[in-house]
Amino acid sequence: MPKNDLILRSIRKEPVERFPVWLMRQAGRYMKEYRELRERERDFLSFCKNVDLATKASLLPLRLLGVDAVIIFSDILVPLEVLGVEVTFAEGEGPKVFWDKKVSSLKSYDPSGNGYVYEIIRRAVNDQDEVPVIGFGGAPFTLASYMIEGGATREFRETKVFMWEREYDFHRLMEILTETLISYLSAQIEAGAHIIQVFDSWCQTLPAGDYEEYVFPYVSELMNRLKRNYDVPLIYFFRGSSSFMDNTLQLKADVLSVDWSVDLPSLMLRTDKVFQGNLDPGVLYCREETIRLKTLELLRSIPRKTGYIFNLGHGLAPDMDFEKVKFLVDTVKAYAV
Repeated sequence: MPKNDLILRSIRKEPVERFPVWLMRQAGRYMKEYRELRERERDFLSFCKNVDLATKASLLPLRLLGVDAVIIFSDILVPLEVLGVEVTFAEGEGPKVFWDKKVSSLKSYDPSGNGYVYEIIRRAVNDQDEVPVIGFGGAPFTLASYMIEGGATREFRETKVFMWEREYDFHRLMEILTETLISYLSAQIEAGAHIIQVFDSWCQTLPAGDYEEYVFPYVSELMNRLKRNYDVPLIYFFRGSSSFMDNTLQLKADVLSVDWSVDLPSLMLRTDKVFQGNLDPGVLYCREETIRLKTLELLRSIPRKTGYIFNLGHGLAPDMDFEKVKFLVDTVKAYAV
């Protein structure tokens, strides 16, 4: 076990001296040291597959920010390559995903195709004994939406049309992605990940009824199977948190990571579930005094002394100021519960 097990104790609802803190996208372009590492590879995907560089990137936030956990540097789309889906990252444009939209053309998932991810986990665990290492993957719906849309989008029109008009194919695709993720995340756990986070970044685009019918059964199956086989904490991050809360409270996830749409203090009074989040990342564009006030406002509103992990409601952005991110982390660490 790592020397600093604060996040693990809080997940188990054991006494903690302060709330643990880590940040989504905590290793990224807002860091000069990350940019220097990134320049050593030709493109983003190559960087993710370079075990040495990706491990160094994973560990940067521990050294520079003093966070209570490191999350491996990778991307949620890398398992899709093993299924025969083409994934590219054009500089400044985000991911592009190419697939003929025929479910029958997808290959069977072989975990060895993502061997570099597991090696990054092993290195991140072996190269430091200070904090837990978080592995991760995209949730089935989020991966499906990238495949159907061909990349990131705001409207998700093609995804919804596919889901509603090709219902059999959509459910089959979700089954394949669920099985893929079970294998992929199981291999991460076996490589030494102390915690697993599942990112459902795009489900906020759905009506609550569609989430319940088309998304929830597969997330539930994923969590159930992982919990059946491994005693490792699972975190489920989902956007549109207020819309789907009744469903997600039923999941076997140990922690729900929520965005800023949730009245978190009120929610924590009606359930004993462990939560993570939910500060609006936009706060980091403000002056330090505003960052301090908004952070303390959230921390003081948490109605318990454990069973909570500080994080943002979404990830850090490339144009954020490193010094303000460090100030945020220091503010959380200075707050005693």
